[in-house]
Amino acid sequence: MRFLSLLLVLFSFSQFAQAQRFAYVDTDYVLANLPEYASARKQLDELSVKWQEEIEAKLAEVDKMYRDYQVEKILLSEEMRIQRENEIIQKEKEVKELQKKRFGKDGDLFTKQEELIRPIQDKVYSAIKEISDNKGYAMVFDKAGTTTVIYSNDRYDISDDVIREMGYEPGTLSDEEEELPEEDSDE
Repeated sequence: MRFLSLLLVLFSFSQFAQAQRFAYVDTDYVLANLPEYASARKQLDELSVKWQEEIEAKLAEVDKMYRDYQVEKILLSEEMRIQRENEIIQKEKEVKELQKKRFGKDGDLFTKQEELIRPIQDKVYSAIKEISDNKGYAMVFDKAGTTTVIYSNDRYDISDDVIREMGYEPGTLSDEEEELPEEDSDE
């Protein structure tokens, strides 16, 4: 009897798995074959080099200020030494701020990358979605880098069911009001 139950479960699972259609895409390959992506990458690389040279020039200025200060330090009064040290420290801060502005988390390079690359990625995603819908794929995996789900048909998404199972209502949690589900207490 156990063998028959196991066979029935395996048969059911294999039928379910056959009903699902999966595909994969190598987005690195796709992007590498798009002229607009190559053009955007070139623009980003040129900007990056330009901004890096700008930062290096400013760092060279700071270095020169420091070397000059070291040479002249014994000739300067205490007040003048403090003033020059503060100037050097201020210049270093400016360079670090510029570096952060250009290459930081939400810096100019990131913003420019979003501006140039995001529309291309959106086009790729739209093409993947269109092909997936036309060919009936339930999920599409991205072969580039780590394998991730790049497209999935919403009818196979059980996220809301999981949220309900955990005692929450999907879509009701706001940023201002994070409530936990009420727990039964025996007080």
